[in-house]
Amino acid sequence: MQRRRTTTIAGVSALGLAAVLTGCGVTGGSGDVTLKLVAADYGDNDTNSSRHYWDDLIKAYESQHPGVKVDVSVYSWNDVDRKVKEMVDAGQAPDMAQIGAYADYAAADQLYRADDVLSISTQADFVSQLVAAGQVHGVQYGMPFAASTRLLFYNKTLFAKAHIDPPTTWADLAADAKALKNDGVKYPYALPLGPEEAQAETMQWLLSGGGGYVDTVGTYGIDSAQNVATFTWLKDELVGKGLTGPVAPGKLNRADAFTAFADGQVGMLNGHPSLMQMAAKKGVKFGMVTMPGLNGPSRSVMGVADWMTAFRQNGHREQIRDFLDFVYDEKNVLDFSRTYDLLPVTTSASATMNDSGQDKDLQPFLQQLPLSELYPVGKTSWASVSADIKKRIGQAVDPIGSPRAVLGQIQSSAVTADSVQP
Repeated sequence: MQRRRTTTIAGVSALGLAAVLTGCGVTGGSGDVTLKLVAADYGDNDTNSSRHYWDDLIKAYESQHPGVKVDVSVYSWNDVDRKVKEMVDAGQAPDMAQIGAYADYAAADQLYRADDVLSISTQADFVSQLVAAGQVHGVQYGMPFAASTRLLFYNKTLFAKAHIDPPTTWADLAADAKALKNDGVKYPYALPLGPEEAQAETMQWLLSGGGGYVDTVGTYGIDSAQNVATFTWLKDELVGKGLTGPVAPGKLNRADAFTAFADGQVGMLNGHPSLMQMAAKKGVKFGMVTMPGLNGPSRSVMGVADWMTAFRQNGHREQIRDFLDFVYDEKNVLDFSRTYDLLPVTTSASATMNDSGQDKDLQPFLQQLPLSELYPVGKTSWASVSADIKKRIGQAVDPIGSPRAVLGQIQSSAVTADSVQP
């Protein structure tokens, strides 16, 4: 999912990276195995850094497995994928990496299959929707680690002041945005199509319009008639009428839109679970509804997952398998999900959360996960296609932009990228 945090590197220095690049393998003379794990940071400061979660989990694991040590390095989401690539390119792959994409490594035969490094019971416990998204050519390499879905957040105070109700259709959303604008709201509907996470906002709108990035057989269809109609509506009915705020959508990043919502400046925007805590801390009263569609609530919602991968280079399959079975124990999955307002990736933890009163705020997101559609991460071309979307999509709603032309350019590049991938 990939979760798009703008955090600093947590607990990792240049010396820490050097240790990762030189320290894989068996510790000197002891016979003990040291597993190298690279993980992403889901916190937004040192106090809630994911390093604390991993340190506690590893301490518990090592106390039960004296022959295995686990060395973890935690990087911000801005850096973790790049750091892992640098390690792999240098011939010093970690044993495990918890990152945003896996298909390139799988295509290069650098990863263990999921069934190589998970027990049958652990692999069978994954939410089925996430298992499918973790596959390349029908084989699972990506092991889901964290998940989220999206809902439309709205500011209850601003809605009450404008005497409007939460929208269920696009027409409702446009009418609500107009009423909010007339009431002086800075961002009636925040439309973050900036380079940070434009692929997420884009996908949610495409799904609500009956389209998406790929068709039913997995072929790119970015410039489909439905998708062109969706972005034409956005350009004409929201952006063109000044209902998306003072910052051009192509320059508005998701993090800035979330901050504006927490500051009470946004009437509506698409958000994932972490926005709940962020808004509540600032005293914003908010509600959440399913993303509106053309004629009613959208039938398709976007899901996002981040992935655990296991690299073959160091040959620690049995130790990785034992450690990952511990990582995916129900208690540990729940602890992580509750700490960072994320959805569990296993059916056992999902069932516990769904029945638990302490998790009621997450349940609306949880109920959407089995029906959600994820990025086409199993396509090795997706990384380059996603980057192209981030770069270009804001132009589709620019006053002088053409949705058909921009989507056509992205589609053309996607087809080219797909044709040269393994």
